Amino acid sequence: MQWVKPYKWPILATIVIGIIKFAIPLLLPLIIKYVVDDIIGGTGLTAGEKTNQLLLLLGGTLVLFVVARPPIEYYRQYFAQGTSSRILFDIRNQLFTHINKLSFKYYSNTKSGEVISRVINDVEQTKDFVMTGLMNVWLDLATILIAVVIMFNMDVKLTFVSLLLMPFYAFSVKFFFSRLRGLTRQRSQALAEVQGFLHERIQGMPVIKSFVIEEHEQKNFNKQNRNFLDKALNQTRWFAKSFAVVNTITDVAPLLVIGYSGYLVIHGNMTVGTMMAFIGYIDRLYDPLRRLVNSSTTLTQAFASMDRVFEFIDEKYDIVDGENAIACQNVKGEIVFDHVNFSYEEKGNMVLKDLNLHINPGETVALVGMSGGGKSSLVSLLPRFYDVTSGRILLDGIDIRDYQVRSLRDQIGMVLQDSILFSESVETNILLGKPSATKEEVIAAAKAANAHEFILNLPEGYQTKVGERGVKLSGGQKQRIAIARVFLKNPPLLVLDEATSALDLESEHLIQESMERLAKDRTTFIVAHRLTTITHADRIVLIEHGRVVEMGRHEELMAKQGHYYDLFQVQQLE
Repeated sequence: MQWVKPYKWPILATIVIGIIKFAIPLLLPLIIKYVVDDIIGGTGLTAGEKTNQLLLLLGGTLVLFVVARPPIEYYRQYFAQGTSSRILFDIRNQLFTHINKLSFKYYSNTKSGEVISRVINDVEQTKDFVMTGLMNVWLDLATILIAVVIMFNMDVKLTFVSLLLMPFYAFSVKFFFSRLRGLTRQRSQALAEVQGFLHERIQGMPVIKSFVIEEHEQKNFNKQNRNFLDKALNQTRWFAKSFAVVNTITDVAPLLVIGYSGYLVIHGNMTVGTMMAFIGYIDRLYDPLRRLVNSSTTLTQAFASMDRVFEFIDEKYDIVDGENAIACQNVKGEIVFDHVNFSYEEKGNMVLKDLNLHINPGETVALVGMSGGGKSSLVSLLPRFYDVTSGRILLDGIDIRDYQVRSLRDQIGMVLQDSILFSESVETNILLGKPSATKEEVIAAAKAANAHEFILNLPEGYQTKVGERGVKLSGGQKQRIAIARVFLKNPPLLVLDEATSALDLESEHLIQESMERLAKDRTTFIVAHRLTTITHADRIVLIEHGRVVEMGRHEELMAKQGHYYDLFQVQQLE
């Protein structure tokens, strides 16, 4: 209701307009009664007088239905659809804010397709709650109430006969609604799993085609799709049962009224016009009830989707600002890892074990070692993508957990092995480093990253669309754009995580040159697999099994002839 509250007046206006809209057709049975009893069956009136009264009545009714009703219908639809669309806009905005705040840990355990399903499909289903639950249900209830009041004024006993099956109707709706909610939620989850599977396979299409596993993946998709079908059919089965039972009740009720009112007319206790009006009101009474059955099934889907949306919104943030967190400003660049232990899972193995490291301002430190040793984990702790399990990391003498997260990350520039680009233009991707930058600043950053020349050779220069994840560019070109946006950001701390490991020699040379330019006068971490690329570093730190094994300059470590020397010799032989 927190999203609905700002729109309470448009919703109220929609309900009021809707009541007027539904009240107008409720005049029809009364008109039929008047025509049958007072005009056709009227005594003391000539045929001409009866015709004049009939024409006057029809003229007035025509004005009501043709002139007054269309604008009422228009504004009801406009307010209903417009308000629900605005509420969905607000929900999706809040969900995107929530997505931005969730930690890497959440995304490492959740398929992106499932997140997309909740933001798109499930939020769209909540529109039915606004349209049906907050508007149409009240309109139908109001229609039923007005019809019942009119019916009571015409004949009390016959009205009670009309409402005789109402308790059975209420029980049936409650019985089926409670079961359908759980089944609908299972169906939504199965659909999200299909979307998650599709999202992954579309991204991994080069792997599927290169290994010629289309048939294998077709079987996997069939399995996911079959699971969704089973859940959908199970839900459909219960929907069909609910319609069969409830519609039977709403069909039997008018028969009772027809039988009893016919008996009253035969024995002279009721006029034909009153009987016809009553049968008309029975239709007006049970039509909304049938709509309420449809509404209950629609609301079931909406509630199940809302459950999934709220479950997503209730996901806790792993990385949050401390109560008295301060802004991270005027960074000098001294970093201390003080007895740091780290594990990705709460009870998992420690990736980093009692690690101690002191980095001076402006120093370039290379982290080397075998894969899985903990190098990338170490640098991912610095911007608080994850928090240490125990120990602490100090930046300029202050625990990084005492800084505001956003202001801390604002001081760090990162170039990763897999540089993710968005499917927009080259310029837009560089501007991620500093969205407010001018065109001249973007070009200067591209030149510093040795990217300007190749960008000018692209079909539309800086306005060239790079495709999803930069698919239209080579690995070296993507890396240079990633470096350009860090140049644009101009942070005091720099993390280069295997930024040249998958590149050809020419690209590596250009990127190495731009990275050395970038690292000048900044505290820099270089995670490297190829040791020849980090011989210039002020200090090289060899990490194995989450511990610092050796540390020193390239020449010192080579002279020592320890682990680093062995690793370097192996790579030289290769």
